[in-house]
Amino acid sequence: MSDRDLAKELGEALVGVNRLARRSLRGGLTGPPLPVAQAELLRLVQSNPGIRVSSAAAELRLAGNSVSTLVRQLTGRGLLSRVPDPQDRRAALLRVTPEAGRRLREWDDRRAALYREQWKRLSAQDRAALTTALPALRALAALLHEESHTRR
Repeated sequence: MSDRDLAKELGEALVGVNRLARRSLRGGLTGPPLPVAQAELLRLVQSNPGIRVSSAAAELRLAGNSVSTLVRQLTGRGLLSRVPDPQDRRAALLRVTPEAGRRLREWDDRRAALYREQWKRLSAQDRAALTTALPALRALAALLHEESHTRR
């Protein structure tokens, strides 16, 4: 199989696993599901408390007005708070609310449980192969992250 075919197959497999996991986890949520863009913004803010809207837009590679719309939606749902930046009162600093933190933890816990359950169903050979592949997948993620920052 060529590198091109392997790369395509890897991408399809990763997207497929992620999509199927999301579908499986949506059932039993304790609130309405979050669209992917909203969840990505919440995760970014959770990792970077006090991030500005402009920085979030740059990090997510979205237009500022798109992120502003997401911020309005999430503040309206009580999942995000905007605090005026003491250095520049025109700018806002973003923070996840306790409710958003709870929902993100719940999702993470449920996702981990789902993968633990499926991990047990894999053959020992498949578990070993995935364990061996983890460093390469982390390296791929780091390269993708690096490229996303150089393309700004």
